[in-house]
Amino acid sequence: MSTPNHRPSPAAPSSMNLRGAVDLSALKARSAAPPAAAPAAPAAPSGGNAPAAPSPFVVEVSEQTFPQIVQLSAEVPVVIDLYSRTNAESQNVSAVLAGIAAEENGRMLLARVDVDAYPQIAQAFQAIAVPTVAAVLKGQPVPMFDRALPEEQIRAVVAELLQVAAANGVNGSLDGAAPEDPAAEAPLPPLHQEAFDAINAEDYDGAAAAYRKALAEQPADAEAKAGLAQVELMIRLRGADAEAVRRAGADESDNVAAQLAVADLDIAGGHVDDAFRRIISLIGRVHGEERETARLRLLDLFEIVGVSDPRVTKARSALARALF
Repeated sequence: MSTPNHRPSPAAPSSMNLRGAVDLSALKARSAAPPAAAPAAPAAPSGGNAPAAPSPFVVEVSEQTFPQIVQLSAEVPVVIDLYSRTNAESQNVSAVLAGIAAEENGRMLLARVDVDAYPQIAQAFQAIAVPTVAAVLKGQPVPMFDRALPEEQIRAVVAELLQVAAANGVNGSLDGAAPEDPAAEAPLPPLHQEAFDAINAEDYDGAAAAYRKALAEQPADAEAKAGLAQVELMIRLRGADAEAVRRAGADESDNVAAQLAVADLDIAGGHVDDAFRRIISLIGRVHGEERETARLRLLDLFEIVGVSDPRVTKARSALARALF
């Protein structure tokens, strides 16, 4: 990974949401006996301040221990520090974040990911350079920043994250103990486990089949319904040429397939409101089977974003107006 070029400043605080562009599902498959995440201080930065002392609220993360970290995000915000040992800027950012985590004393967890050792995690967070810092709240990704920032700005972004977390009920505190071994958890239902295993193997068709079986057995299974919507999105986007898709969408404003394909890209890219507006506008212009196709796709995207998300609530009202 290379150091980043100049990029825009981090997103304004109001843009922090519980859903983003990141697909974490492929990293959530359970391992038979994963090692516990061990506390670790960041390596000393080159030419920067000395790193903070080791803290129980700073952990090194691997693909095996990542699911445990996601689970903790229901209690406290988890800051994901994607770093490289060969990049001095990322080491400086790591040192600042470790110091903040120690000061917060359990109100947040800093999860450090060596991108050279675990590129799959970096890819999941769409990290194209280091440092890249994101967060996870209630299992959902929140972008933070993707370049080296002064300590004052890093502290401001973390402070805003803590406010967003508290507003969403994520305001617990860790006691400094290492995350529990997920092997002690209750096992997933067999078909859900089959789906998670298939996702981990990038077999999205197999995952979809498992979720469909689960829904055939339990039509009210909300987790299977959301999981199916997500893997079907992955299948639709497989091999897609984003530029060609957007060009077709611009050229064919009333082509249902073209518009839904752009909406899929928007959802995958975290542009949730854009995707919803596009489909709702389309529903207002088409009729019959085309309108029903668009409506059903919108409902699927609601499942992906989360039926309790305020953007979904707003879009449902707009959908009702478009239909009636």
